[in-house]
Amino acid sequence: MAKTAIITGGSRGIGKALSLKLGELGYNVVINYRSPSSKEKSEAVAKELEEKYHVETLIVKADVSIYEECENLVKATIERFGDKIDVLVNNAGITNNCNWIDIKKEAYEKVIATNLMSFMHMSHLVLPYMVNHSDKDHQCVIVNTSSVGGMTGVINQADYCAAKSGVIGLSRALALEYAKKGIRVNVIAPGMIMTDMLRGVNQDELHALAATIPEGYIGDVEDIAGALEYILKAPYLTGQVISPNGGFVLQ
Repeated sequence: MAKTAIITGGSRGIGKALSLKLGELGYNVVINYRSPSSKEKSEAVAKELEEKYHVETLIVKADVSIYEECENLVKATIERFGDKIDVLVNNAGITNNCNWIDIKKEAYEKVIATNLMSFMHMSHLVLPYMVNHSDKDHQCVIVNTSSVGGMTGVINQADYCAAKSGVIGLSRALALEYAKKGIRVNVIAPGMIMTDMLRGVNQDELHALAATIPEGYIGDVEDIAGALEYILKAPYLTGQVISPNGGFVLQ
């Protein structure tokens, strides 16, 4: 039977690479979007998945920071692909990059809602379907995207770091709670990865940034996609944080 994966924030950057990896591994892929521009990106990723890997796709309008919209996302998935969800990749994320004195309450609440609460919402809604279909021989998997910011402090990113640290705590607790049900929960904590945001940085600044990394260069989205593939194929791995970061942060 075909396998089904839901990914949040799966239309660009790291999320797009993760979506394509899921398709490469044979999963039917469900991607959410919030805005007209993200809908276009999601449709492009879906088309690439279908043409390159011949899997089925579904894109659903859902702001995953809102519980009711997460319910709609899961409901749409079940209606399209049945009540067996094999993989959930929580990847939605935003950032403010603002010092703590000047940041507005609404801004940091939105970061927490998107970067942490959405992970809680989606796990809460998807786990019942995983419990019903998972065992030692057929494991279901949750993969949560954190960040090196969740492992150490980052200036002007207090809300982001708090959320990403929370993702790690949530993942470890769920890993323990559901291990005997055949459900694995792990974390990918990317370091500095070349995305559109970094491509827009001044090249001198980019070289200075790369110089702070022990391996001497900024990672690629494929490094993160490779970590996802490893997690999905590693049946003895749960409750762990995998951090492709070039030695920038050591666990």
